[in-house]
Amino acid sequence: MIITFTPNPSLDRTIGLNRPLVRGEVQRAVSSSEEPGGKGVNICRALEASGLPSLAILPGDELDPVLQGLRAAGIPHLGMPIGAAIRSNVAITEPDGTTTKVNVPGPLLSTEQQHALIALVLEKAEGADWLVLAGSLPPGVPVDFYADITRQLRVRYGAAAPKVAVDSSGPPLVAAVTAAPDLIKPNGEELAELTGIPDADALEADPALVARASERLVAAGVGAVLATLGAQGAVLVTEAGAWLARTPPMIAASTVGAGDSSLAGFLLSTIAGASAPDSLRQAAAHGAAAASLPGSTVPAVNQTRPGDVTVTSLVTHPKEDVQ
Repeated sequence: MIITFTPNPSLDRTIGLNRPLVRGEVQRAVSSSEEPGGKGVNICRALEASGLPSLAILPGDELDPVLQGLRAAGIPHLGMPIGAAIRSNVAITEPDGTTTKVNVPGPLLSTEQQHALIALVLEKAEGADWLVLAGSLPPGVPVDFYADITRQLRVRYGAAAPKVAVDSSGPPLVAAVTAAPDLIKPNGEELAELTGIPDADALEADPALVARASERLVAAGVGAVLATLGAQGAVLVTEAGAWLARTPPMIAASTVGAGDSSLAGFLLSTIAGASAPDSLRQAAAHGAAAASLPGSTVPAVNQTRPGDVTVTSLVTHPKEDVQ
């Protein structure tokens, strides 16, 4: 069982264009779709599509469109009423897969609501394999929110605590790393923020540099770093080694949710007992499959092609293929 906690969920609207977006012009969409969203919600959608039990925990009232969408899709979830509407985000996709996202802040959560959410997460996490702390934080929530949950979880359950994965950005991710989560999933920009590397583009273009930067985080206590690098592939670093996964070139339909699908693929494979390189392989296959689908559609495992993914060792054995 995988529990995800998304404190700042959204109703994600994806608008497709048949030509490049031009700022300041009126353009007509060729497609439009709406899905309940937020990183943890997307991860649960991908897990459920592949038959792995999951539960999405989020703040939201019973009749909110996001919770109604989760019920309609058959996604197991638990919402905590907050008396305010969940935010709506917009993603605009161009024919070449370029995606422009506009995310709004989300409703303000009081201190009492924050404490109630933490209590709910801790209660439902009992017996889970993983707890995924996912996405941005809404207004009013301190940046160490994820770190606090991680520490409380381990105090409460000790050696029986679920493993903790964090998929966030900015100060919440920086703070979360201080609690030594078992896994983080940054992209190139987020990894640059974490490690102080000034040029995120140069980092993303250099898998060996990504591996070295990730090794610093592992040495500081993070269990593993799964860095998703878009068209450059994905890098996994653990105490046992570092690996790069690459997929065949493709034209993306939409990159919305591709990183979330990558994390879902990694967790699916890890729970099944796969090795670190094979879990990375499935993560890359899931991300590529998600990018090939329209809007925020997430793939099931049978829609992925892990056999097309090449995994090679980095740093220690830079030329060794892991097939």
